[in-house]
Amino acid sequence: MSQGDERGYGVNEPGGRTEDAYSTLGGTRQTRTRLPGGDDGDGYGRRPARNTRSLIMVVGVVVLLIAAIAFANQGGGGGASGGGDERKSDAAGAGPTAATGTKPVTGKNGTIASGFAHDEQGAQSAAANYAVALGSDGMFNKAQRHEIVQSIADASRVDDLQAGFDADYSEQFAAQIGLTADGSAPAGSTFVNRTLPAGTKIKSHSADAAQVDVWCVGLFGLTGDQSTKPVTNGWFTVSMNLRWDGTDWKVLETSQTEGPTPVTGDNPVSGSDDIADAVNQFGGFTYAR
Repeated sequence: MSQGDERGYGVNEPGGRTEDAYSTLGGTRQTRTRLPGGDDGDGYGRRPARNTRSLIMVVGVVVLLIAAIAFANQGGGGGASGGGDERKSDAAGAGPTAATGTKPVTGKNGTIASGFAHDEQGAQSAAANYAVALGSDGMFNKAQRHEIVQSIADASRVDDLQAGFDADYSEQFAAQIGLTADGSAPAGSTFVNRTLPAGTKIKSHSADAAQVDVWCVGLFGLTGDQSTKPVTNGWFTVSMNLRWDGTDWKVLETSQTEGPTPVTGDNPVSGSDDIADAVNQFGGFTYAR
């Protein structure tokens, strides 16, 4: 009796059935006898082929699981690799609107930063900080104004710049705003004049000279219920010609133009007291490129 008598085996498989549906023993269909322990064999001392196939399938699933876990771990490593790509991108240079350059200076000339680097970045840092000083409320007080000008102006230009700013910040102009002769706000009010650089741009640069534009937003006006000059904001560009005096960048000339001005947002307007509190509680910065 051969194994080929059981249906399910192919002709060409070992022990496969022949084309004759009957065996040569009497021409009768053979009856398969399952011996005890049939779960472990097929009655002929051999494990069924389907069990081998099941084992192969199990092994295949295990291999696939191991491969999936390895792939997942590799993906985690890819995240670290991605971080490396980001570091490479940072090393290549940040975007034009991002903060770049060396750390801020630590020196001070009065209340104004000093000791800027003798390069393009140093010139931009100097221009940004000088724009803040020249756009501060101190410019409306004569003594403070002279101190600011003497701190940032080139020695050859101190007198001319000081005379020009004295004319711009006259007592008549202060009175129009609602300030006293010394630039103080009336009782119950807070005077706001603050310049916030949004960015800088080198127009030209050499070893001893630089032309720098500083794009700014400014806050200007008086808080208080009786104020006729409420605090408003405006955008402008300050242009500076700087000279390297051997130790720092100093101002030769400065001018101002309007804009570029973005579209006004939809933020609700804050009350006068909120603005006064913000100005008194939030200090300014030392700017560096």
